[in-house]
Amino acid sequence: MKKPPRRTAERILATTLDLFNRFGEPNVATTLIASDMGISPGNLFYHFPAKELLVNALFDEYLSEMNRLLPAAAEVQDVEHAWFFLHSLFELIWRHRFIYRDLNDLLSKNRHLEEQTKTVLQLKQQAFEAMLGGLQQHGLLNQSEAERRSCATHMVVVLTWWLSYEYVQNPRHALEETNAGQSALRGAQQVLGLLLPYLSELPKAQLQALIQVYSDR
Repeated sequence: MKKPPRRTAERILATTLDLFNRFGEPNVATTLIASDMGISPGNLFYHFPAKELLVNALFDEYLSEMNRLLPAAAEVQDVEHAWFFLHSLFELIWRHRFIYRDLNDLLSKNRHLEEQTKTVLQLKQQAFEAMLGGLQQHGLLNQSEAERRSCATHMVVVLTWWLSYEYVQNPRHALEETNAGQSALRGAQQVLGLLLPYLSELPKAQLQALIQVYSDR
C-alpha cells in the first residue's frame, strides 16, 4: 500500500530536478511542477508541503551521491585516474546544477543548505588533499604540506564555482543539457591544470596530452 506514494514522491523529485535545472529554482513554482506532472497541487502538497522540502530532498540526494564518490579520491594513482575522478565529479554537479546556479540565493533562504554546503566543501577539501597525497606517494608530484592544502582549496573553488563561470560566459545556453559533456571536460581540465607546476616530467606530459586531446574535441 505504501509503494504508490513512494513512486509519486520519486516522480515529483525527478520532475522538480529537471525544472530547477532548466529554469533555476527561484523561477519554478510548485504549481508549475504539478502542472508539468499532470497532478493536482494538492497531490504534490501531500508529499511535499513546502517548496523548501523539495530543495532539501534534492540536495540530500546530491550529498548522498557525493559521499559515495569522494572516497575514490584516495585511490587515484595517476593522472588518467585523476582525470576520470574529476570528470565524474563534474558530471554529478551537472546533474544537480541548479544548486550551483542559484547557490547564493539558496543559501540566503535555506538553513539546511547553509549548514550542509559547508560540510560538502569540507568533504571536497579532504578528498582533494587525499588525492594529492596519493599522487605524491606514487612519485607523480612534489608539494609541501602547505602547498597541498592550498592547491586542494584552489581545486575546491574551481570545482564549486565552475558552472557559475560558465553561466556568466553564456547565460542563455551554458546550462542547457546539450552542453553537459563539454562543460564537464572544461571543468576537469581547469581543475587538473592546477597540478601542472607540481607534477614530475612524465605525468606532466601525460596531463598536458590529455588536456590537448579533450580541448580539440
